[in-house]
Amino acid sequence: MVISYRCSAGTKLPWILSLQLILVATIQAQSASPPDFLSIDCGLTNSSYIDTDTNLTYVSDISDIPDKRYVEGGKAYNIMAQYMKDATNEQEKTLRSFPHGQRNCYTLPSIRGNKYLIRTTFTYGNYDELNSSENGSLFLFGLHIGVNFWTTVNLTKWRSPDTVWKEVLTVAPDKFISVCLINFGYGTPFVSTLDMRLLPDSMYPVVNATVSISYFSRLRFGSVDDFITRYPTDKYDRFWESWSWYNSSYPWLNLTTTREVKTLPGDDKFLVPQEILQKASTINSSFRWLNISVSAGDNLLGTRARDMEQLPIFHFAELDNNDSMNHRVFDIYRNNELLTPDFTTSPFRVDSPYQNGRFLPKMVTSFSLRKKPRSQLPPLINAFELYSLVRMDNHTTASNDVEFMKEVKKYYNLTRNWNGDPCSPREYSWEGLTCDYATANPNPKITRVNLSTSGLRGGLDISFMKMASLENLDLSHNNLTGVIPDYQSNSLRALNLSNNQLDGPIPDSILQRYKAGLLELRLEGNPICSTVKDRYCANKKNSKATLLVAVIVPVVFVLLLVVLCVLWKLRWKGKSEEQEDYAMYEEETPLHIDIRRFTYAELKLITNNFQSIIGKGGFGTVYHGILENNDEVAVKVLVETSIDESKDFLPEVQTLSKVHHKNLVALVGYCQNKKCLALVYDFMPRGNLQQLLRGGYDSSLNWEERLHIALDAAQGLEYLHESCTPSIVHRDVKTPNILLDKNLVAKISDFGLSRAFNAAHTHISTVAAGTLGYLDPEYHATFQLTIKTDVYSFGIVLLEIVTGQPPVFMDPQTVHLPNWVRQKVAKGSIHDVVDKKLLDQYDATHLQSVIDLAMNCVENASIDRPSMTEVVSVLKVCLPALSSEKQSAASTPRWKNVMDADIPKQFQLISGASTTSYEGSSFQSGYTGAVSEISLVSGR
Repeated sequence: MVISYRCSAGTKLPWILSLQLILVATIQAQSASPPDFLSIDCGLTNSSYIDTDTNLTYVSDISDIPDKRYVEGGKAYNIMAQYMKDATNEQEKTLRSFPHGQRNCYTLPSIRGNKYLIRTTFTYGNYDELNSSENGSLFLFGLHIGVNFWTTVNLTKWRSPDTVWKEVLTVAPDKFISVCLINFGYGTPFVSTLDMRLLPDSMYPVVNATVSISYFSRLRFGSVDDFITRYPTDKYDRFWESWSWYNSSYPWLNLTTTREVKTLPGDDKFLVPQEILQKASTINSSFRWLNISVSAGDNLLGTRARDMEQLPIFHFAELDNNDSMNHRVFDIYRNNELLTPDFTTSPFRVDSPYQNGRFLPKMVTSFSLRKKPRSQLPPLINAFELYSLVRMDNHTTASNDVEFMKEVKKYYNLTRNWNGDPCSPREYSWEGLTCDYATANPNPKITRVNLSTSGLRGGLDISFMKMASLENLDLSHNNLTGVIPDYQSNSLRALNLSNNQLDGPIPDSILQRYKAGLLELRLEGNPICSTVKDRYCANKKNSKATLLVAVIVPVVFVLLLVVLCVLWKLRWKGKSEEQEDYAMYEEETPLHIDIRRFTYAELKLITNNFQSIIGKGGFGTVYHGILENNDEVAVKVLVETSIDESKDFLPEVQTLSKVHHKNLVALVGYCQNKKCLALVYDFMPRGNLQQLLRGGYDSSLNWEERLHIALDAAQGLEYLHESCTPSIVHRDVKTPNILLDKNLVAKISDFGLSRAFNAAHTHISTVAAGTLGYLDPEYHATFQLTIKTDVYSFGIVLLEIVTGQPPVFMDPQTVHLPNWVRQKVAKGSIHDVVDKKLLDQYDATHLQSVIDLAMNCVENASIDRPSMTEVVSVLKVCLPALSSEKQSAASTPRWKNVMDADIPKQFQLISGASTTSYEGSSFQSGYTGAVSEISLVSGR
């Protein structure tokens, strides 16, 4: 297009000047970010720049201006030079890394009650030259929105130059929003960009103070050139991925219009851009349904499963107006569950059906648009959004307390890692603070501040006294100077200012409370006490020490005499025992079993005189030992000293001498001495399953390891039940009795309660035995033992493996693990019961299978429980599938230009051919070649 201007000589100069002013104003308008946008380039060393693609202004996260300093700590980096040339924007080139502290937070200014879109991006770029994302080890960390868990960033096995994004829609709880990176111990957290966009209150009405939603997918349909559509097309800077980048072949048809697509009157819930609504996709009229399948790949498994409760939003507008008699009518299904019946598209008017306030469970989801028989046209779709639930259960600390503690931190220039909210969540509360989490208070309140010996200098900050709930303030052993502020604090119960440099008069507000017995005051060691002799200036430490010396020294002297006497007696007794010959106490009649018999002297030798204790219990003590051939063994010395006294010794020896299986602990030998009964086993260096499940993150088991251990234990029990004649019932199956070798191969141990069981009988009668929580209720009620008793106990073990919880625990009252699982699943999702140490690194389908199996095992009636052979079969099904998925995940392709590549989701948009008039979801013969399948690499 050519535009020409014609001017007279007299008007030429003013016209040119006006044109220049207009041009400058236009450029400024185009390059200025909307006032309610905040775009942070994390790790940027310059103050700001304008992004060439969006014309948005990006600023540094650490500015010289205090109000523009959004984060403390961390270190700025550039991605490796080899990735710089392929970066699609400036934001990918820099990042901020946080190697120190469990929680590091950005603080973004907000307006309380306003709704915001928060987005973070992560481009690793091998900035630290550790190759953390591609070396095969776990590389993941968490994100909190405010004081609540948002999602996990999982970069395990991810290409270094690729970019991941996360996005959440939330309501500001106060005049700032915190975005926190949480260090799980699996790689150093970092962030590349942080964007904040104000949304109108009317948008996404499901979002409120207690519910946020995390972005899972946002698709636009029709023929689209750009992979990502964002600002300025979408004035709220939402990212819309182009479906046509993945599939636009037959039978798909694209529709486009230039006419305005209007919204329903008063409908401003989603405000989808016109350019997106003016395009749509449908299918050939020979086909009658399309399917959108959404599933999360391996890089979303780090997100808490509860966040996988999903909210789908569809956007439909009829763009084909050639025949007013034709119309589209279709049903919307989710996994064959009808969501919206008889939906009809309206010409050039958008309608956005969604489940208001209803989040759909399960992570793997299939949505179907199915044409009704009376419909002349097949389904159509313009855009699709999918979000997952983020529960905002935790409350922020009382806002005044937060402000006062920030003032204290600033006043004393404290360098300690005080990040995010002072009290919430509890596990990340600030060091030195004690908070009140009483349910009566909607927000935690700070009740105690202990900054003793913290190097504080300067005056006593009045902010402490202003905290309405502060009861105990300890600022002793610092270098505080000046006077104590005169401020009435009715909540303060203890004030320790000892050993500072405070002078001047003591304020009346403090003295009056002290004299009334309402305040414990300590001022000793301050110049203020040079002329004051009151008790609060006394050296309480020294006076207490004097009293303690006067009272304790005589007592200690008497105790020393007693101890010396006891030691002398023990020494004499020990010498006499050493001289005693234990050989004379060896039983003359050995047990007629084909395993080694150890003498007591041999046990002393192999255990180095019983020096190394590796376990204790009601049965006795377990020692570590080394045989002559350097094989390691565990020596269990029983409390009882004769076979007649011990109920467990003989059954265990007889059982383990006859059974041999890779998943049963091997009995090496025994000692039958009148002074000692002992059993010698193969040593299991990884301890027992209970120890590993209850241990910290360093000793935690991943999902595959847990399934292997479950399968090992199940195979051991299957052998006892099915391969032994007669069958053997263990009777005490529990996690402490499942031992693990160096390769985490599980072996059943402790056969002291085992009994032989003849399959010709339905049961045998015994006194109920076992451990609380694992006891078969039917056996406990009838004393009638069957092999299904072990199945019940194994079901409890299986639940422990999944949940990490003990069989009986407080929540807040005593609860049995199966009941707790039932309650949790009934109220929410199966993912709510999973052990948090798994970091959601598991497959939801396998999880469902394992929980179903466990709950079948713990049925009250033994007849309803599966056999151990059936249990083994189910567990074997899970493990090969798990292995194959890992291979598949490792070969998943990565796209450099995908800004959000955290989830390799599988989107399948499938067309169903219709050759008959009835409804259905299966492919009809002759049309199978029309299946269109998309593998979408994207991630949230």
